[in-house]
Amino acid sequence: MHPGRVNYFIPYIMMNFKREIELSIVIISYNTRNITRNCLRSIQASLKNSSLKYEVVVIDNASTDGSQTQILKLKAQNQNLKLKTIFNPKNTGFAKANNQAVKQATGEYILFLNSDTIVLNYSIIKLLNYYKNNEHKVHFLGGKLFEKDGITPQPSCGPFYTLPVIFGALFLKGDYWGLTRYSTNKIKEVDWISGACILTKREYLVNLGGFDEKIFMYMDEIDLLYRAKKKGYRVFFYPEAKFIHLASASSNEKTYPILQVYRGFLYFYKKHHAGSDIFFLKILLKLKALIALFIGKLTNNSYLK
Repeated sequence: MHPGRVNYFIPYIMMNFKREIELSIVIISYNTRNITRNCLRSIQASLKNSSLKYEVVVIDNASTDGSQTQILKLKAQNQNLKLKTIFNPKNTGFAKANNQAVKQATGEYILFLNSDTIVLNYSIIKLLNYYKNNEHKVHFLGGKLFEKDGITPQPSCGPFYTLPVIFGALFLKGDYWGLTRYSTNKIKEVDWISGACILTKREYLVNLGGFDEKIFMYMDEIDLLYRAKKKGYRVFFYPEAKFIHLASASSNEKTYPILQVYRGFLYFYKKHHAGSDIFFLKILLKLKALIALFIGKLTNNSYLK
């Protein structure tokens, strides 16, 4: 086993033969029936006139909204979609499901797409072509994400969450000023890209041990790309490949994602940083919580409370 490899991913045995499938597109579904359907249809439309040999691997994490029936219906109606389906008996989380999908995928290139994304135009081909033409320097590549209107850019890359960056995110509206997350119109090397759209090669995922399955959801791509940077892999943002991202579509309300991100911060710091950093992180998170609680009580805002 590779020294220091994280044991979250069963290594895939690389064989010296030309793969029948070049690109595997991984989608994790959880109670996003119509949204997942729209995502799959957009993939099909984007690749309709392409000679690319691809497959789509869908893992459904025990949806209760009829998602599985919808996926099977779409599979039956569209044989050329090359759809593989796995229905988990319980919600295993985003990271574990991604690892599970990669084990079933057969492509040399892996594209992780959220179920709440819509592929615009020929963006999958654009993303893959740029990657293949720049493999000497690109190891992980992300596209440009937009809000539902297809016009408003969605912050989808940024610097790693050091304590100053977290302070900016919590107290200075860091996203608004582009301090913590941003979107750019230039090809740019960055620390991380959104997990809603990540293109990479199978071998890099194997070398990294896949996603950390102790992270249920949120911050999982930050952890993966942090470990990637430590191994010398480079991460780029490619704005010519465009996708709509609905964001948190599988979360029924906005409190849950925020709490998961905060838990992700704590786990990430315990895993990668010294005790003093964890101490100051906890102070920042508690201070933010106290301020929100105070304002919530003052304004009778149940969400803040």
